[in-house]
Amino acid sequence: MDTVSGEVLNTAALGERVRWLTTLVESMAAGVIGGHWSRAELDLLASGVGPSGERLPSNAWMALRTLGWTATVPEGLYVPDRVRRVAEEQAGRVLRSAEWRAELVDAVLTTWSVGGDPMKRTDEEWAALREACPQGTAVPASVFRSRTRQVLRFLTGYRRLPVGLCELEAAPGGGHQVVLAAADKQLATLVRCEDEPARYAVLTVRLPARPDPRTRSDWCPVRIRFRLPPTIDATAALHAPTLRLRAGRLRLDVAHTTGVPKTLRSGHGRAVAFDYGLNTLLTGGTLTLTGGIQSAVLTDGQPVFLRMDGVLAKADRLRVHAEHLWAKAAHLECLLDGQRALGRCPDPPTVAKLAVLRTEHAWVSRRRERLNGQIAKAAARFMVDHARATGASVIYLEDLRDMESRGKGRTLNTRLSGSVRGQIVADARHQAARHGIAVVIVPARGTSKYCPRCLTAFRHHAAPDNTRPGWKWATCPHPDCGYSADRDVAAWQRIGARGLQHQHLTVLDRTTGTYLLRRTVQELDRPVRHPKPTHPDPPFSDPQDPCADRTKAGPTRNRPVPRQRRRVPAPPATPVSTGPGGKRPAGRQPQSPTHRIRRRRGRQAPHTMSTPNRHQPTGARLGAGFHLHTHATPLKGPRRIRDSFPTGPNTHPHPGKPKLI
Repeated sequence: MDTVSGEVLNTAALGERVRWLTTLVESMAAGVIGGHWSRAELDLLASGVGPSGERLPSNAWMALRTLGWTATVPEGLYVPDRVRRVAEEQAGRVLRSAEWRAELVDAVLTTWSVGGDPMKRTDEEWAALREACPQGTAVPASVFRSRTRQVLRFLTGYRRLPVGLCELEAAPGGGHQVVLAAADKQLATLVRCEDEPARYAVLTVRLPARPDPRTRSDWCPVRIRFRLPPTIDATAALHAPTLRLRAGRLRLDVAHTTGVPKTLRSGHGRAVAFDYGLNTLLTGGTLTLTGGIQSAVLTDGQPVFLRMDGVLAKADRLRVHAEHLWAKAAHLECLLDGQRALGRCPDPPTVAKLAVLRTEHAWVSRRRERLNGQIAKAAARFMVDHARATGASVIYLEDLRDMESRGKGRTLNTRLSGSVRGQIVADARHQAARHGIAVVIVPARGTSKYCPRCLTAFRHHAAPDNTRPGWKWATCPHPDCGYSADRDVAAWQRIGARGLQHQHLTVLDRTTGTYLLRRTVQELDRPVRHPKPTHPDPPFSDPQDPCADRTKAGPTRNRPVPRQRRRVPAPPATPVSTGPGGKRPAGRQPQSPTHRIRRRRGRQAPHTMSTPNRHQPTGARLGAGFHLHTHATPLKGPRRIRDSFPTGPNTHPHPGKPKLI
C-alpha cells in the first residue's frame, strides 16, 4: 500500500515500481564499476589503505566515498542520498570480489608455458602456479583450468595474451538487485507484523512513483506485508532484505540472526559420513571413535541410502531439452547473421521463432535451477536428520571440487557435470549449524580404493556375482579379510575414519566458512572395526535392532512356537489312536493354495547394491510429486525427530520463499 495516497498496489504495480528503482540503482552502479575497471584501482580498493595512508572503512560505500569514487545521478532526476549509498555499496562489492579473480588470472599468465600445452601441466608447473597465486594451495584445480580456458579463448581470438582480468573480461553490472542493507531507516524499515509476528513481517521502503522521479515528492513510502518462511524462528532478528525481480514479481532475500550452538572443528566422538553416487545420491552411516591411547574407529556397518533416481531422471530430461533448444537457437542466429552480412533484412518469422526459442530455453533453465535446489535441500535435510538421530556432532563429506568429467564416456561425463555437490555442501552447512553440527570436507583420494577393514587395495568388478571388471562392487583380495561390499558403502567408512583420525588437522576456510582437511598423514590411517557389541551403544539399544547382541553364552530358553505348540497337557493314548500317547501334534497339516500366487515385481530394498538406471514410474505416480520419486532410509535409534525427513505425498522437503500478501 502507498502510504501517501492510500492506493493498494497489486503485484504488477508493485513489481513496476521496484523495476524503476532497480534500473536507477543498476545504472549508477554500472557507472562506478565501468569508471574504475582497471587493475591499479582494484588493487587500491583491495589493499584497504587510501592514497593518504588512512584505513578504508569496511563498508563498501564508505570506502568508495573515501576514495572519491561516488555514483553519478542521471541528469534531471532526483535520487535520495540513501539510494546512492545502495548503488555505491553494490559497486564496491563487485569491485572487491573482482580482486580474487584478478589474482587467479595473473598467476595463470605469469606461469604461462609458451611451448607446452597449458591444459596439461606437469607437477612442477602446478606447484609454480599455486605458489604464484595467494593462498593457491586452497584453490581447486578446476578453477585454474577454467581460467586457463578463458585465456586460451582470448589467445585464439586476438593472437596474444591478455594483460590481465580487466582486458580479459568486460566490466560487470550491478547485479539487478537492490541491497537495502546499505541504507538506514530513512529509506527502509523492517518489523514483524503486530497481529501475527511469527508468520508475517512488514517492509516499508521508499519507491519511485514514476520512472523518472524529478522531485522529492516522487519518492513515496510503500508498505509491503509478506509471509515469513517457517525456517525463521519467532525469536529471530530480521535484517534489511535485498529486493529482486523475477518474472515481474518481487522477491525478498530476508537475512535473519538466530542463536545456535557453536560448532567444533575437533573433539568429536561420533560422526556420520556420506559418499556421493550417481544412481544412489548419498550413501552413509555412523562411526564412533573410542578413547584411550590407541583409539579405534567402530561402526555398526549399517548404511543408509538416499535414492532420487526419479528426480535425477527428470533433471536429465530437462537438460536434454535445454540442449536441443540451444542448438536450434544457435542455428537460427547463424542464419540471421548470414543475412545481415549480405545486407539483407532479417526474415521476420525467423526472428519471431528465435525469440520463442530463447524464451522457452530461459524457462527450462529456471526449472532446472529450481529442481537442483530441491535436490540439494532434500539431501542436506537427510544428512542432518541422521546426524541428529544418532547423536553425531560432525558430518564428513568427500572433497570433489577438483573432480572433472573427462574420459568416462559421454553419458557419464554429462551426469557428473550436472551434479549439485557444491550446493549440497552449502545447504548442509547451513542446516547443520542450526543444531551445532559441524560439516567437514575430507580429501577424497583413495577412499574408494582401499578396504576399510585392512587398508588393502580393492579389486573392483561389476557385481558380486560377476567378476567382469567394473566400478560398482569392491572385493578385498587379502586372504584374512575378504571384505566384499558396494563401492559407496566401503567409501563412506573410509571417509568417516579419515575425518575422525585427522580431526586435529581440521582448518577453517575463510572464503567459504567451511571446515576442511587439506592434508592427511598416512601413519594415522587405521582400519575400521565392525564389532558385535555385547553392550549396545545408546543409539543401538533397541532389542529388535539387528545390531543387538545374539551370542549364545548359555542355554536357549524354551519358548513355544506360535500356532504349533499347545499350552495344555498332551492327551493320553487311547485304543482308537493309531500312535503312542503323550506327544504333541506337529502342527497344522499343509494345505494346498486355493488361489494362484501372484509374482511380485522386483523391489529395491535398502540392502541392495544399486538402483535401476532408468526410472519408470507407473500409473498415477507419474508427475505426482517430488517425494514419490525419492526413497530414503528411515531414521534409526531411540531419538525420533519430529521434523524428520518427509516421505509422504503431502509433505515437502523445504520451505517456500517469502510470499507477498
